[in-house]
Amino acid sequence: MTDGAFAFGLGVGTHNSKGHWLEVFFPQPLLHPSQALATALQACDNNRALSRDELAALQAALAAAGEKAQAQLAAQLLDSERPVVAVFLGDDLPPGSVPEAYLKLHLLSHRLVKPHGTNLEGVFGALPNVAWTSEGAIDLEELPARQLAARLRGDVLEVSCVDKFPKMTNYVVPGGVRIAHTARVRLGAYLGEGTTIMHEGFVNFNAGTEGPGMIEGRISAGVMVGTGSDLGGGCSTMGTLSGGGNIIISVGEKCLIGANAGIGIPLGDRCTVEAGLFVTAGTKVTLLDAEGMPAETAKARDLAGKSDLLFRRNSSTGAVECLTNRSAVELNQELHAHN
Repeated sequence: MTDGAFAFGLGVGTHNSKGHWLEVFFPQPLLHPSQALATALQACDNNRALSRDELAALQAALAAAGEKAQAQLAAQLLDSERPVVAVFLGDDLPPGSVPEAYLKLHLLSHRLVKPHGTNLEGVFGALPNVAWTSEGAIDLEELPARQLAARLRGDVLEVSCVDKFPKMTNYVVPGGVRIAHTARVRLGAYLGEGTTIMHEGFVNFNAGTEGPGMIEGRISAGVMVGTGSDLGGGCSTMGTLSGGGNIIISVGEKCLIGANAGIGIPLGDRCTVEAGLFVTAGTKVTLLDAEGMPAETAKARDLAGKSDLLFRRNSSTGAVECLTNRSAVELNQELHAHN
């Protein structure tokens, strides 16, 4: 277990009245902990809250392992009124508990791993559906009583959403980003430096941007957008979730997906999809030669991942066309090479 350890996190979270975890906040998640730290953490129970004595012992072990920052964090948590948990992942296995799932989501939003860089199989089953409120996470069965208690105090318990995933900015705010509407970015999103998410932009968990880039559309789960790309207002990318399709959708560098357009295939670099056009894997595409004349037809899936393409709809015929800065003959050779 100690060889090649995957991750460690010391977190503070929320229990419901039955002592079940609702969420966990990891201020300083650690990727690939040292051998000394991994050895000290082998006995961690990833789902049980630590007693004060256990946390004090862990602080000493962290200090002995040379992990000064983690030891300082443990010291800060000694007087926590909320439950504290230490999560050690020796291997990158599917999350088996709420603390394990939250640690993996933190790894993504802290930019320690990129989308598809950690095993999230079964994450939906590991996470409870929670009311996210002005008083923090609340178990749905306990929500009516908490709402009544707030009213009796003369307050209103604000319920911002009911979901398995909280908004990222309540846990992590990566450096060098702008997020106009924070509720539209879930914990587990990866936002590279220089990314701007406008009000209608959305970024799901296990998805994100290399940055810099302008996002006014939807980045679905599993989708990664390359440097310098722009997703126009209302556009969409088809995501890949556990149990779904086997094509991982991605957007290369310096691409433009126009307003209200969408893709169901991965794009290479410097590609453009005309506003209002949705290109799915089965879309029939007419390839144009260097003179702009029809040369061949293909399914959009045959163009997946190729660079320097412009997808547009012919205003006269309604046909979906693809232009490239190379001749259609050169492109066709690539299509038939079965690389």
